[in-house]
Order: sequence, then structure tokens, then C-alpha cells
Amino acid sequence: MTLAVDVLHVIQSLDPATGGPAAVARQLAAAQAGRGLAVTVLAADAAAHAGPGPVRFAAVPPVGRRAAVVGRGAVRALLPAVAPYDVVHLHGVWDPLVFAAARAARAAGRPYLVAPHGMLDPWSLAQKRWKKRLALALGWRAMLDRAAAVHWLNADERDLAAGLRLAAPGVVIPNGIDPAEFADPPPAALFRRRLPALGDRPYVLFLSRLHYKKGLDYLADAFARVAASAGADLVVAGPDGGARADLERRVAAAGLTARVHLPGPVYGPEKAAALAGAVCFCLPSRQEGFSMAILEALACGTPVVVSDQCHFPEVAEAGAGEVVPLDAAAVAAALARVLGDAGVRDRMGRAGKALVAGRFTWDRVADRCDAAYANLTPAAEARRAHAHPAG
Repeated sequence: MTLAVDVLHVIQSLDPATGGPAAVARQLAAAQAGRGLAVTVLAADAAAHAGPGPVRFAAVPPVGRRAAVVGRGAVRALLPAVAPYDVVHLHGVWDPLVFAAARAARAAGRPYLVAPHGMLDPWSLAQKRWKKRLALALGWRAMLDRAAAVHWLNADERDLAAGLRLAAPGVVIPNGIDPAEFADPPPAALFRRRLPALGDRPYVLFLSRLHYKKGLDYLADAFARVAASAGADLVVAGPDGGARADLERRVAAAGLTARVHLPGPVYGPEKAAALAGAVCFCLPSRQEGFSMAILEALACGTPVVVSDQCHFPEVAEAGAGEVVPLDAAAVAAALARVLGDAGVRDRMGRAGKALVAGRFTWDRVADRCDAAYANLTPAAEARRAHAHPAG
């Protein structure tokens, strides 16, 4: 049974180049709206990235960090956008719009959840450590403590943040996917036409931001170890997050420039074609909250090789791929095993599809969000029943 509440999702940016949280906010909102909820996504750039369908998109002027912390104007400006909703679902931690929306929700007496998307685990907190410590002291800690719940994407994310001793209760709800979106992907030629140098050779696919945390240095080393025997090229797709130049240097030093292809960002049908056409998906990240790219590869029936820092143990448990330590030799060995046996790849592909269908659909995620919202909004149904009596 779907809980009848109005939901506001808040995220700094809906630009797909910013990474997974933007896709998650949009797709979770769409799944909830499809179940009859009134759902709005609030973002600074919503006007540029609004989509069709029942989800409403609302844009707000940019909120500066100082204004979010000490200014009253930002909160007053957000109150009309926040007050009509029963639940406010915040995506991210450090963005000023998220912080200001939390303040506005408290002022309006509305419960809010915070989904950190991996931003509170030790690796993430160690990046720009002093800035984040200062932010926690200036109010971000209070934002988290006063949340009605912290929305963890998996038990690992929750456990890794335990050292913060947050006062807010936690709820574990994974990301999801619409399997139908990847059930019948376009032909691989749709993607391959972008890479004429690849031709019809098989390829291992990395698809994510080209950022230091994604482990491209490990990937380059691992591919160099297996390139002579792999019989496959490497495709590294995604927007440059600062690590492309280093990757190109490593590839050139290994003499593999002709076998490593960088098409840039890939979205929509081309992304589905790229995932489905790969012989293996590889993501040796230093840190992930919950990788949508892994989920999409599994939905396409593509075997995956991922690091244990992706916090996706279900991959190995289901036999849908290999989860290995963050080590180039371990990644290379796993790639060699997957690339060397078509039967293994076929079994992994079927297992990945079954895993997604059984545990990671947006419909299942929306069910769990309903349960979480019900615990947070005991008065919401009463208010709605009073406003709209039966009959």
C-alpha cells in the first residue's frame, strides 16, 4: 500500500555530469510519482534539467554557503517551496542548498531525511578534511543530528559512518533501477560508431566520472597486466573529473594508447548500448556510496569486476561478477578470469539480471521509502484524511 504523502526531493544539481545522486533523485522521484504521490524535485539548475512526466521540477536561485549557514534570507526564500510537503528528502551533505533546505524544513515543522550518498564515510571525510570539520562545527553536524532519519544506501555506508555517532536514526534503502530500461538495449553499433578505432573488437568498459576516487590508476595498471592475453580493448567513458590526463600518461607509458579509448560522457540509449555491448564492466573505485553504473551493468547482463570499496557484496554473493581488493594485481586476475571464459560470462550475466530484478528495482525501493516515510509522518495521513474525507 502506497503512503499518501507529498514528497520534496532536494539536490544541489541535476546535471548528470555531477554523478550518481542526480540520477537517483530524478529516478526515485519518478518511481514515487508513478505510484500516485505528489513529488517535486528542487534543484538550483532544475530549469535546465527538468524532464517530462508526473514529477514536478522547481528551480531556486543559487544559495551561497555563508547565506545558508548564517543568513535568514535563504531560509525565508525556501519556506514556500518546503512547507507544502509532508516529507523533505535531501540528497548530499555539503551543498549549501541542501543545508538551507534542512533549515527551512525545521522552520516549517517538516521532517527531513538526509541521503549522504557515501559522503560521510572515512575516505570521503578525509578529502578536504579541515573544510569538512569546519562545516560540521558550523552547523552541518546539527543538520545531520536533527534529521528525522539518515538514509544509508547500504549497511557498509552506515557502519563506516558510525564513528560520527550521529543522533538521527538510520534507515538502509538501496538505489534502484528500472529493468525495462535495459531489457532491450540498442545495438552495440550505436555506441561503437563513436569509436571507429575500436572497430568490432571486444572491450572492457569503465563508465563513470574520470576522477581520482574511481581508481583509474589501478585500472590502467591492471589492463597493462592483461592486455597481451586479454583479446579485448579498454573503453573509459565518462566526463573528466580531473583524472583523464593522468590516465592518458599511464596508458601511453605502457604502450597501450591504441587499445584504450576515451569517448567522453555517454548518456541515454548510447549508454545502454555501451554497457550491453561490453564483455565486462570494471570499476576499481577507492570509494562508492552505491554505484548506479554497477547496477546498470548488471541489468544489462554484463559481468562486473569491482573493488570491495564499491560496497556491493551482492555481486559476489549472486555470482554476477567478482569483488576484489583495491589492488591492480587482484583486478587484473579477476579480469583475466572473466575474459577467459565465455561460459562464466554468460552465467554471471544471467545472475546479474536476476539480482537486479529481485532486489534493486525502483518499485521495491519506493516500497521501502513508503515505510520510512510512514514512520516519520504519523500526522500526514491524518491531515490528508481530514482534508479529503472518504466519500
